[in-house]
Amino acid sequence: MSASVPRILAVMGSGETAPTMVTPHREIVARLGDLPPRAVLLDTPYGFQENAPEITERAIEYFAKRVQLTMELAGIPGPLTADPTERTALAEAAALSRLRTANLVFAGPGSPSYALSVWRGSPVPEALAGKLATGGVLVFASAAAVTLGRFSVPVYEIYKVGQPVHWLDGLDLMRTAGFEGSCVVIPHYDNAEGGTHDTRYCYLGERRLAAFEAMLPHDGWVLGVDEHTALIVDLDARTAAVTGRRGVTVRRRGVSRRFLAGDRVTLDTLLEAARGDTSAPCRSPEASGAAESAGMSPLQAAASPAEGSPLLAEVSRLERAFDTALTARRAAEAAEALLHLDRTILEWASDTLQSDEPERARAVLHSLIHRLGEAAAVGLRDPREPLAPLVESLITLRAELRTAKAWELADRVRDRLIAARIEIRDTPTGTVWELRE
Repeated sequence: MSASVPRILAVMGSGETAPTMVTPHREIVARLGDLPPRAVLLDTPYGFQENAPEITERAIEYFAKRVQLTMELAGIPGPLTADPTERTALAEAAALSRLRTANLVFAGPGSPSYALSVWRGSPVPEALAGKLATGGVLVFASAAAVTLGRFSVPVYEIYKVGQPVHWLDGLDLMRTAGFEGSCVVIPHYDNAEGGTHDTRYCYLGERRLAAFEAMLPHDGWVLGVDEHTALIVDLDARTAAVTGRRGVTVRRRGVSRRFLAGDRVTLDTLLEAARGDTSAPCRSPEASGAAESAGMSPLQAAASPAEGSPLLAEVSRLERAFDTALTARRAAEAAEALLHLDRTILEWASDTLQSDEPERARAVLHSLIHRLGEAAAVGLRDPREPLAPLVESLITLRAELRTAKAWELADRVRDRLIAARIEIRDTPTGTVWELRE
């Protein structure tokens, strides 16, 4: 690898193929400068899944359309790779060649424990370490990010299977990147999917994270990256930038320091926090800065849909816009809110998010379409508008009959209006009318 290639490590908490992370991805690609990008998608973390080809297709399409980056599949074969033809020695050599010659490597969703089981003992860790040592851009997100540390959390085994708390040996690429001590990386740090139960810290919650911390060596510490957030580290300049929606947390033995989106610090600043240096001012721990001022616990703040999910937050905003337009009988604005919601769902279609959020968004869209249909059945136009010329003509006729002292005929006009649910009132300034619902 040419020495002119920058050494960049980007760690993403989630949303790696979501609209929220387009800008961070473009910032990362821009770090290559005039070098033509040679990007590969390291598919191992999700290679065992039956829908692996679909995930690959969506990811490649996302980078091509949204980031303007051509991404090639590395195709590192594993024991559960669906296609047996991909598990030959020739296929493995070709995949490794693509990985070694790439100057940008991206890996994201899936299972960290499966990825580690495939990579351990293979040439992959050495190839990745070479990018960080001599030149290359490494973008690891979600499950892949978990593998970067000295130790890795077996997320599914703990959260879904119920195995006891235990660490896996990670790739320890954080040490290669200059992060001292036994660093462990925890994406989805501010996750709020649990709602009433604590799913922060990549679905561990505070209780289990504390148990994990107690098992770390003395120099162990946690690098937590919030969802839809990235930490971009320039290893040559020894600087780090937080970009995206939320922040990054350095936590050691339960004591945290926060770095928020927009912060640019030196790598030494992060390491000072990792060593437990409390001389520098600290951010509020975990997602509690705004929560403390509002009198909420960190869990309550994390459980807010607007904070926890950019997709659902946008769905809520558009639903409110639809409600406002429908109440005001503005059909065009209600339709525009529906079209915007449809576009939003389409934009998120390439996201590899493994949750029910897209289905929930579509359910909201369907319910709003139904409501618009119901409103159309009775009409959104103010019913007074088409009636006004006729009603006001009859009121004028009634006034003329009263002037001519034709009281009986005037009363019959009034009675016919009342029968048509139109109430009239005589006031000092004239006769006014209302349409009774």
